[in-house]
Amino acid sequence: MAHATTDDGVKLYFEEAGSGTPVIFVHEFAGDYRSWEPQMRCLARQYRCITYNARGYPPSDVPTEVAKYSQARASADIKSVLDHLKIEKAHVVGLSMGGFAVLHFGLTFPERALSLIVAGCGYGAERDQREKFRGEGEKIATRLEKEGMAAFANTYALGPTRVQYQNKDPRGWREFADQLAEHSAKGSALTQLGVQRERPSIYDLEDKMKRLTVPTLIMTGDEDWPCLLPNVFMKRTIPSAALLVMPNAGHTINIEDPDVFNAACADFFAQVDAGRWPMRDPRAMSESITGIK
Repeated sequence: MAHATTDDGVKLYFEEAGSGTPVIFVHEFAGDYRSWEPQMRCLARQYRCITYNARGYPPSDVPTEVAKYSQARASADIKSVLDHLKIEKAHVVGLSMGGFAVLHFGLTFPERALSLIVAGCGYGAERDQREKFRGEGEKIATRLEKEGMAAFANTYALGPTRVQYQNKDPRGWREFADQLAEHSAKGSALTQLGVQRERPSIYDLEDKMKRLTVPTLIMTGDEDWPCLLPNVFMKRTIPSAALLVMPNAGHTINIEDPDVFNAACADFFAQVDAGRWPMRDPRAMSESITGIK
């Protein structure tokens, strides 16, 4: 098994396929490196594709102290994998928890990113939802510790933004739920407490996002309710960002609608690699609705 070692000594399992310009994929809380299989199989035909398991997700290490888990660690771990592979720059793609990590990676290490795809990012970001989200994180951690992973997965995989996947593709959803049940309950609980619960709101990153010039594609499903308004906010704030909303789609968009997701990634990468991804024209942000004052 191939592992990269982080600056604090945690070993991260990774896989890669293909050759060419590097693309690294960062998974969500309920996923792991296997969640990116539809992207690995498709995009590895043109790119060097890398996917890895976050800390807390075997066969990566599962540190037992909550201090080893944080949003800063999650974004730095992307850099650790790239450093291990001696990759100077890559297209960086993340979903949900991975989307937050990718956003923070772009803000912290912009020189290492060819582009950013921030997908399904926004849970708990709205100010009136912060305490509810933090409280649910603690409940999730408690349930994981008491009930174990399999029992937790049966409930979590049927959340309000995941039933869309079950309805479209029961077989694919079943595979997703079964893989979730295989995760480490300890690692998942600590991830909730250290990363999910404690991460800053997107709205607290406004000043930093205004200065972000790395080409950015924001993606969400139109039934991924916690992400819709935060995604519009990111689109308005990041001057290099475009927003893609996938119709009749929930949270797990890369496996729920992989053909649409893959095509969007490929088109975005091609524009970035050709130097044709634009910065927003400042005239598009006029205070006037029609341009007439």
